[in-house]
Amino acid sequence: MLELAVLGSLHETPLHGYELRKRLNALLGMFRAFSYGSLYPCLRSLLEQGLIAEEQPAPTTIVGGRSKIVYKLTAEGKERLQDMLTQAGPSAWEDESFGVHFAFFRHTEAEVRLRILEGRRSRLEERLDSVRTALARTRERLDSYTLELQRHGLESVEREVRWLNELIATERKASQGPERDTTSSDE
Repeated sequence: MLELAVLGSLHETPLHGYELRKRLNALLGMFRAFSYGSLYPCLRSLLEQGLIAEEQPAPTTIVGGRSKIVYKLTAEGKERLQDMLTQAGPSAWEDESFGVHFAFFRHTEAEVRLRILEGRRSRLEERLDSVRTALARTRERLDSYTLELQRHGLESVEREVRWLNELIATERKASQGPERDTTSSDE
């Protein structure tokens, strides 16, 4: 997930570590906050794989004594990003990675976006069924606070399913293209 987030962010523009972390947290903060402790090992790994490259700033641009290494995507990194953006399997719609995939939907083909959205909806509908079943079985044994927490969770998932239904409808409509006027102007 972090690899996709880093490659997707560097696809937009080269960044140094601080800017990259700031962008990732702004982009995905509600889903996950990234620490330097996870970011820099990921950057090191991407460098070793040849997916990103370091760019040293010119000596005349160094301010305050310490230069900041700028990371940029390589051709191999662009290929890897495109490969990752075409993956629409279960890992793309799980809680941990759905937000990252969604953040880069503008770079993802419509068919793949639709598969990810439908997979996410299906996963959440399964979760709804299991929570409803468990709640029906244990309702009388739960205190009022636990019941409220369960209800809150259920409502949150239902809200996300409604949101996904809207997104799926929009994707399907967009994939059908603009409607054409089939009436003749001679009539």
